[in-house]
Amino acid sequence: MERIYLCIDLKTFYASVECVERGLDPFQTNLVVADPSRGKGAICLAISPKLKQQGVRNRCRIFEIPDTIEYITALPRMKLYMQYAADIYGIYLKYISKDDIHVYSIDEAFLDVTEYLKLYEMDAKRLARKLTDDVFDTTGITATVGIGTNLYLAKIALDITAKHTPDHMGYLDEETYKRTLWHHRPLTDFWQVGRGISKRLEKYGFVDMYDVAHAPEKVLYNEFGVNAEYLIDHAHGIEPTTIADIKKYIPKTNSISNNQILFENYEYEDAYLVIKEMVELNVLDLVEKHVVCDHIGLYVGYAEDDVSSTGGMRKLSVVTNSYQILLKEFLKLFEETTNKDELIRQIGITFGNVVDETHEAYDIFTDYEDIKEERKLQNTLVEIKQKYGKNAILKGMNLCDAATTMKRNKLVGGHNAE
Repeated sequence: MERIYLCIDLKTFYASVECVERGLDPFQTNLVVADPSRGKGAICLAISPKLKQQGVRNRCRIFEIPDTIEYITALPRMKLYMQYAADIYGIYLKYISKDDIHVYSIDEAFLDVTEYLKLYEMDAKRLARKLTDDVFDTTGITATVGIGTNLYLAKIALDITAKHTPDHMGYLDEETYKRTLWHHRPLTDFWQVGRGISKRLEKYGFVDMYDVAHAPEKVLYNEFGVNAEYLIDHAHGIEPTTIADIKKYIPKTNSISNNQILFENYEYEDAYLVIKEMVELNVLDLVEKHVVCDHIGLYVGYAEDDVSSTGGMRKLSVVTNSYQILLKEFLKLFEETTNKDELIRQIGITFGNVVDETHEAYDIFTDYEDIKEERKLQNTLVEIKQKYGKNAILKGMNLCDAATTMKRNKLVGGHNAE
């Protein structure tokens, strides 16, 4: 049986929520969701459709908005957006089982509606309209829809086709995809084809999906390795993965990562403090989840675009969630790889090969009594923070001018929560 998927996107979601909260029409209002306190270079999380009509680019920086345009600035309110998203997911559940819904992001979801078309005696467009009308009537948020015979085609129908239809809906099957989009440019309009992949394809003269579909597979595999398989399938409009497959997927390895773009450019010594804070917060995450790791990773990005990022991965001789051990390894990696003469703007840390704490293991040089004492302290910190909030208990380093923990604890996804 041919499956039918919907890919529903909540149009300029954050900006639309802010307009709805103010009783304004996002299609008639110039509104930007951004935090001006971060400077004119701050990225706009969203702009209203009205601003897009005037040529303002989504995810632009504040200084890129022409001075001739007057607009409302709304500070990000991530908890509010999450509540709207949860309410909208609840609307989907009125019509579709959770087993047939895959939430792709806060403002986008895939729905397998194959079995529901007969139930509701509707075609895919009518069912999509019923869902989006309910979303609009309940929340005031407008949605666009891609309809496809597989997940990839539904996503492309949303990203490319729906933009050019009066009802903001697009439909693609493999034949329609080849007929209408094989020669579409640029390639970066296609799902999972970024600028890097596009440039690598252009080296061989491949400038659209028709070229990729007819390229020698050996060339693509030599260039992209095993990832060429996805590129070749997508060039032909093929995607075998279903929502059921996604639901059943269990990763072989897990990791916990944290990345922050600093509020300003940091000197090496100040960034050293931020590393210590980040490791502490993420160790508490390991402890709370009762997991341990034996790999660490570090990324350091610099203020100047022409300065290459630094960092790297490192395998540990132990399997642990000990703060003292992990901090020591991270600081060593930071000291050995970081360019001390450049201003730092971004830091990312990763705990790799995360497994259940029953796999905890140490070498003969580890004082296990120290580890047990530290574990008691860490568990106490977790309990206090769970009960009274993340800022309920802090270390002296968190009060330093360069520290970011107190401020970050009030954010969601790096943005204002309230």
